Amino acid sequence: MGAKVENVRSPRQGVSVVTADTEARERVLEAADRLFYAKSAHAVGMDELRAEAGVSLKKLYQLFDGKDALVEEVLRRREEAITAATMQYVRRASTPEEQVLAVFDWMADSSGTTDFRGCAFINSYAELGPSSERVTAVVRHQKSGVRGAIAAMVAATGRPEWVADSIFLLFEGAMTNTAITVSSEPARQAQTAARFLLEKTAGSAPGA
Repeated sequence: MGAKVENVRSPRQGVSVVTADTEARERVLEAADRLFYAKSAHAVGMDELRAEAGVSLKKLYQLFDGKDALVEEVLRRREEAITAATMQYVRRASTPEEQVLAVFDWMADSSGTTDFRGCAFINSYAELGPSSERVTAVVRHQKSGVRGAIAAMVAATGRPEWVADSIFLLFEGAMTNTAITVSSEPARQAQTAARFLLEKTAGSAPGA
């Protein structure tokens, strides 16, 4: 009786499949980021997404189990990209106070165009948060991270914690208004208010 020959994939074939899946996943995430930000997740169907990404619908569902999973991953990637971009501005600042204000420079330079639609995290929470614990969790994580980063920079200036909370709220409010007005002016106005607050609290005890 002849030996049974099993259909075993070679290691090279396995690598090829993994590479193809990785490339397909990247195309899907890039397409989802563009479409969801421009149109909203609800407005984009999975068929439109798979066509934009150049993958089959079957492959799309093999890579992601649904739209919530896609939105979650898109937001995580966007958080990493925004953090990296913002920190470039912060690192260029020469004083702790200017580091705090640099986050508004990033916002001003990123907004003011018709394709700027404000904060993707706020948008996603407003759209999906009430029905998606996954989206809510990633949005809260991002907002906590922004607040924490601002708090750390404000603490380095010797100001009290409430100053960080105030500047965080200025930042979030300006982000929304830059989208609504299609202008970077709200970012500059918020920066002016934050600068005034830092000047008025110079020398304040951290616990004040």
